[in-house]
Amino acid sequence: MKILGIESSCDETAAAVVEDGKRVLSNVVASQIDEHRLYGGVVPEIASRRHAENIYWVVQESLLKAGCTLDDIDAVAVTYAPGLIGALLVGISFAKGLAMASDKPLIPVHHIAGHIAANYITHDDLEPPYLCLVISGGHSHIIEVRDYTHYHVIGRTRDDAAGECFDKAARVLGYEYPGGKFIDAAAKLGDPNAYRLPKPKIPGSEFDFSFSGLKTAVINTVHNAEQKGEQLRREDMAASFQKTVADTLVERTMAAAKMLGSKKLAIAGGVSANSGVRTAFEKACADRGIKLYMPELKYCGDNAAMIACQGYYDYLAGKRADESLNGIATLSLDKISE
Repeated sequence: MKILGIESSCDETAAAVVEDGKRVLSNVVASQIDEHRLYGGVVPEIASRRHAENIYWVVQESLLKAGCTLDDIDAVAVTYAPGLIGALLVGISFAKGLAMASDKPLIPVHHIAGHIAANYITHDDLEPPYLCLVISGGHSHIIEVRDYTHYHVIGRTRDDAAGECFDKAARVLGYEYPGGKFIDAAAKLGDPNAYRLPKPKIPGSEFDFSFSGLKTAVINTVHNAEQKGEQLRREDMAASFQKTVADTLVERTMAAAKMLGSKKLAIAGGVSANSGVRTAFEKACADRGIKLYMPELKYCGDNAAMIACQGYYDYLAGKRADESLNGIATLSLDKISE
């Protein structure tokens, strides 16, 4: 079974063809990073316009690279939530038109479920149930994956997501957007114990995250040094910041794994590409006898292969949408399991 996946929830216009949920035949991504870098972050209006310009050729290219035509496609899967509403609507509108014109089933896919499914592409042996940490620019969730289409959110961020915190810290340190890769590179040259940074906890919610205090601490430390004319070594701050984020993620996730008795853990999302985070989880899981799954780096960020992969499992579960499908900016993963 071949699924055509379409992803446009933020600033990547993506399309992919995936066979039987795991064999990626094509995965095309049109990035807008260079344009949004001028503004230090994603501008929703610009993102929507670029999606409208790119969506046709990206889908066409994905079919061409897969060596198939629309007639060979069994279903069309598209991200419908969560995300930037204008950006989502471009992908949804195109997918609806394509499905209706070709008389193919339309499968609505939750973006976070797609990130989780990226691990199925990389790891043939990964099967539910297991625990998954999804960490990206907009999300920080600890999720109990009960089966391929049913989830229970154990913990989530109460304010900034981990990826957003990376971008804000990078900006104040003078790095370009997106900041994650620059923080990662700088951290390898710095002392992770040079600065003591906070790891906020949520009273009564031991599995939830809060990164706004960490972001503020970095900003204040940098600004105070500038005001006093003191020299701040960026590499040391980058290393200290990255270690604090990684330690926080590991601490909460390991606590959830212990509570559930889980011996399988997956991580997913853009921040799962960070070398410091990956290393921290490798060590923590090895120490506890937990099997760790991580996607290939090319499937960590937003892409359509993960949407097509999850679309395959949603299709098998009987999930379908019609022409009334709409975009939803905010939708908990718990809601699609009800």
